[in-house]
Amino acid sequence: MTWARTTALTLSVILTAGSFTAIATAAEAPAVCASGPAHFTKPDNAVVVDPGEHLSVKTSENPPGTTFWLSSGTHTLADDPYSQVIPKDGNAYVGAPGAVLDGRDVNRAAFTQLAKDVVIRGLTIRGFAAPQDQGVVNHDSGEHWVIEGNVIEENRGAAMMAGPRQEVLGNCLRNNGQYGINAYRSGNGITGLVIEGNEIAGNNTEDWEKKQPGCGCSGGVKFWAVDGADIRGNWVHHNHGAGLWADTNNNDFVIEDNLIEDNEAEALFYEISYNLIVRSNIFRRNTLKMGSEFAARGNNFPVAAVYLSESGGEPRLLARTDMIEIYENVFEDNWGGLTLWENADRFCNSPANTSTGTCTRVVRSPSDCSEGAITQQPAYDDCRWKTQRVNIHDNTFRSAPDCSGLCGRMAVLSNFGTYPAWSPYRGSVVSDSVTFGQDNEWFSNTYLGHWSFVAHDASRSLDVAAWQAAPYKQDPCSSFNGVGGC
Repeated sequence: MTWARTTALTLSVILTAGSFTAIATAAEAPAVCASGPAHFTKPDNAVVVDPGEHLSVKTSENPPGTTFWLSSGTHTLADDPYSQVIPKDGNAYVGAPGAVLDGRDVNRAAFTQLAKDVVIRGLTIRGFAAPQDQGVVNHDSGEHWVIEGNVIEENRGAAMMAGPRQEVLGNCLRNNGQYGINAYRSGNGITGLVIEGNEIAGNNTEDWEKKQPGCGCSGGVKFWAVDGADIRGNWVHHNHGAGLWADTNNNDFVIEDNLIEDNEAEALFYEISYNLIVRSNIFRRNTLKMGSEFAARGNNFPVAAVYLSESGGEPRLLARTDMIEIYENVFEDNWGGLTLWENADRFCNSPANTSTGTCTRVVRSPSDCSEGAITQQPAYDDCRWKTQRVNIHDNTFRSAPDCSGLCGRMAVLSNFGTYPAWSPYRGSVVSDSVTFGQDNEWFSNTYLGHWSFVAHDASRSLDVAAWQAAPYKQDPCSSFNGVGGC
């Protein structure tokens, strides 16, 4: 490899005129898109592919482990939606400066099927017409693909899918119709995913949440049942939806040293998932569009930059932490801070569970959560995805200068359980648990600007004094506009 990009973030807090002012700067955030694909030297013994030659044919004619050098210029595939490159194990595809692979809005996918150890470097890949929830690169989620230093842009669907041990390094993933990355694999089984040093911007250009309300199918990156992911040093910005969205039985994520800003919905949405570390990130100006739309409708739900929905620490699952730990981050000018939510009606085998047919990772069978059985232990505890064991500490939160009303809030809450009729979680059972009994704690944080708090249910709005007092006792040793601390 002949390139490197600096992705370190600098976080600083300065003392000004007797009060703390948070200053967050990105030291050379990975502005990959502005510089284009990375430049690589031509590998020895590479098979040269010139524009006008068929890359798919060259691939089929050569053995596994072949490296292909795509010359400068625009490369295309055959005039068939299902024309594609089908790599063999160990193949590498490296682009010369100016090498473009263009789907011309004809081809659905660029690189497909289940070869292992495939490398794709230094290419611009654009104009492919992947259907909803499908991807252009690594379409079938092959194992240990290294996708490095490319620009993958202006495709429909997702720029890429993800497979086990996939490495996504230093790419520009922008302006794709649905996602920058769709980390989904049929049958699950994605482990050891690395996403580092990428710029992930402007995705979901087709506005899927408007096309299919409630689909949960939009944003910069979407993760499903990924077990082990390192997401570091990325610039995730201006996506039409969430920046990062982990949805359903993900586990063991470390999200660190990222700059996540100007996303229309949440910077990070972690949903019915487990065991997470979020540290040393900058979250800036996220959720402004979504928050203002909620407010305009009179919806008082506490929209936040980081939204934990039925997600928590679970010691029974192997991970680098048995908690959700959120620390040493800077939050600036977002609509809200963090919301810890648990839907009392959403559990394994409930008709209110929108992840249809999915159960928690600590239940043996959905039948364990059936009517009658769910009232007994351990099913009573294990059939819920619990927002539990969440620690939020040593962060700096600055509200937007003009924030008032429904912005600038922290929250830990649930709804009043009502459905189905046989649910043992009806009433305030879950509200009480998530607020008082599941080890969810804020402490040693720095607050600047206007902040208010929501606890137990959406009707309880608290000021700082009430948030810190019994029965909530949150944010000990935290400071508010320079007052407090330990």
